[in-house]
Amino acid sequence: MGRHFGDLAKIRHIITYSLSPFEQRAFPNYFSKGIPNVWRRFSGSFFKVAPPMTLMYLTYTWGNSVFEEGKKKVAADFENDE
Repeated sequence: MGRHFGDLAKIRHIITYSLSPFEQRAFPNYFSKGIPNVWRRFSGSFFKVAPPMTLMYLTYTWGNSVFEEGKKKVAADFENDE
């Protein structure tokens, strides 16, 4: 009596194509092409990204250590206070 969910409306001039999920290959060429491609992309960008990140990390840890040292009180500065 009613229409099915996929046939609720007719839209003119729009063509849709679909492929059954049972006909698709989920991981085609995953081991033969996928993993070497990931390695190639990683090794190509590692030396562009790693040096600035290392420099930022070292600057950050140095800044935190200087900040923590600056928070400490020196007892010699307060010897003559009353």
